[in-house]
Amino acid sequence: MTAAGRRLVLAVGAAAGAAGLAAAWWQHRAAPSGTSGASGAPGASVAGAAASRSAAQALWSLKLPRPGGGELALADLRGRPLLINFWATWCPPCIREMPEIDRFARQFAAKGWQVLGVAADQPQPVQSFLERNPVAYPVVLAGFDGIALSRQLGNDSGALPFTVALDGAGDIVQRHLGETSYEVLAGWAAAVASRR
Repeated sequence: MTAAGRRLVLAVGAAAGAAGLAAAWWQHRAAPSGTSGASGAPGASVAGAAASRSAAQALWSLKLPRPGGGELALADLRGRPLLINFWATWCPPCIREMPEIDRFARQFAAKGWQVLGVAADQPQPVQSFLERNPVAYPVVLAGFDGIALSRQLGNDSGALPFTVALDGAGDIVQRHLGETSYEVLAGWAAAVASRR
């Protein structure tokens, strides 16, 4: 692909990501308080609890490729709290929040938390990005099927970034659409710890 072709693909991807984020923001702004959507507040209600539980349980059967080779069986992550972040290299808010997620991964590993990055992107850009910006948590490749997977976990708009937290029993306890922060994630972890 020529340099001009790559720039066009990047521009289209960035525009699509921005449009998705704008739609998600508008949807969240119009949603009544206390609904799932983009709420990251501890204790936010989760619509369709049975569907969420079923989708979360289906996660454990997945095996997804890693950017550097091999694959990760999600069943290996079962039994401890898990934070899953859906992202892409063409998504500016995804890139901005990665240091926050990495900080959470490093500081909460001792408290039993696991973090998984799911790249809704192509292998080469993800591998190149991670070589320049390594993170302490595993990343898997889902391609554009990652958006469908995030939808199954409650990302109604299909926009990125999307972050979901599961407790040790594998139930979804929090969701957040859009850029997140260490403080939000630490609050989720505290809420999960208080339920034990």
